[in-house]
Amino acid sequence: MVKHGFKQLLAEANARIASVSVSEAMSLVNDPNVVFVDVRETIELQKAGVIEGAVHAPRGFLEFIADPESPMHNPVLASGKKLVVYCASGGRSTFAVRTLLDMGVPNVINLTGGFAAWKQAGGATGRID
Repeated sequence: MVKHGFKQLLAEANARIASVSVSEAMSLVNDPNVVFVDVRETIELQKAGVIEGAVHAPRGFLEFIADPESPMHNPVLASGKKLVVYCASGGRSTFAVRTLLDMGVPNVINLTGGFAAWKQAGGATGRID
């Protein structure tokens, strides 16, 4: 029996992290000090697209991609820029932001509603191969 379910874990994570609305995030798109980070799986990006210019860091590999000591490290995650993390609807990115903060990565926020909310609001998207 699960004693600490995903709803409780999400609530606890949401209490610890900062979030940004889609409209606020749209104003950050061309800011050179902001990086959008997509934590969805590759197949999701291929099917649905991405926020244009986003860096891909699948949730399952996030700790490896964020850690400078890992051979998978992406220096963008250690750049000190504001990281706007998103997934399909906001759950995985909530956990991803909490993880990044726990790892000591500063200036990380969650995109409320994820890629679904972004698309619904008419946000710019791109494709990956």
